[in-house]
Amino acid sequence: MRIWRRAAAWSGALAAALALVVVVSAGIGPVRIPPTEVVKAVLNALVVPAGVEFGTGGASGTGVLSGSGSLTIPRPTFVYRSPFSYPIADVHQRIVLRVRLPRILLAALVGFALAAAGTVMQGFFRNPMADPSIIGVSSGAAVGAVAFIVFPFALSTTVTLPLLGAVDLGLSHGAGVSLFAFVGALLAAFGVYAIATRHGRTPVATLLLAGVAVQTFLGAVISYLQLQAGESLRRIVAWLMGHLSGATWTEVGVTALVVPPLFVLLLAYARDLNVLLLGEEEAHGLGVDVERTKRLLLAASALITAAGVAFAGVIGFVGLIVPHMLRLVVGPDHRVLLPTAALSGGAFLVAADTVARYGTTELPVGVVTAAVGAPFFIYLLMKREVHEL
Repeated sequence: MRIWRRAAAWSGALAAALALVVVVSAGIGPVRIPPTEVVKAVLNALVVPAGVEFGTGGASGTGVLSGSGSLTIPRPTFVYRSPFSYPIADVHQRIVLRVRLPRILLAALVGFALAAAGTVMQGFFRNPMADPSIIGVSSGAAVGAVAFIVFPFALSTTVTLPLLGAVDLGLSHGAGVSLFAFVGALLAAFGVYAIATRHGRTPVATLLLAGVAVQTFLGAVISYLQLQAGESLRRIVAWLMGHLSGATWTEVGVTALVVPPLFVLLLAYARDLNVLLLGEEEAHGLGVDVERTKRLLLAASALITAAGVAFAGVIGFVGLIVPHMLRLVVGPDHRVLLPTAALSGGAFLVAADTVARYGTTELPVGVVTAAVGAPFFIYLLMKREVHEL
């Protein structure tokens, strides 16, 4: 219980820090908004059920009785109201809720996902230099996204469903890029796993080498696609550098549906990941189903990383620097390290994106994370703070 209390204490403190970073970030931009106004805007947007109203009208509200005409049936409608009504400028409310908050929350979720996956990869490979891209997830996502940008095709169709009638299943260009990036990431990760697996066993060293080989091959594919890009090259470069501009509440919702459940799954295997640090033979002797645990950790890490990069593009150093930094602070126990690193990753990416969009020219967020992460990592190397796990 002591370790879980320690994890809860650290996680609570870092969750509060993340909330503070979100509030401060939402107030920074061409239009400055005080933090108190940001909080009021968010509270005003919250709604709770306030009751049910019954109305009539429409086809669903009318029934027909044989021989006696029609019978009007009241149709229930749920009513929602905000318990808060703080006075705030309408323009501030729209800027916070429609422009800044979706982008900030998407940054928090993506940073959370990348840092969580990086923590697992560093423990899985027992290597502080490991990050989510080591199993080809980022390269696969890049190939899928770039391929769709270079060779776009119609993803729209109309199907007729019972009761609903004609339904348009079309996807916008942005949604198509995200979908192909997600699929490409999963195909690359599971392809690396298939290459490295023999007779039901997946040696970690073989998995690492397979990941390097697949990343190299996919890098060549990306280079070829860039040569064929023509006028689309600028869009490709922007995606490869990482971006969060134009984030929507739909993207936030989709990411929020995927990331938290996968994180809970990773957290459930934190103890087994601790045991794997001792070596596979020792872990097997202590009752851990090594191969099953490795499969679950790899699959969950690949999925949570794919969910992050699908909408945000390739963002480096979050999954490398943040877990390593938190390991120096809270120690190597993944029951504490995993939640603290994930929350810190969310705060780090929100802060980096705030820097990226601050000023007259917006920078790709991947440029900021690399500019901050690389010197910090060099500093750790010079201070000899890169330890064995």
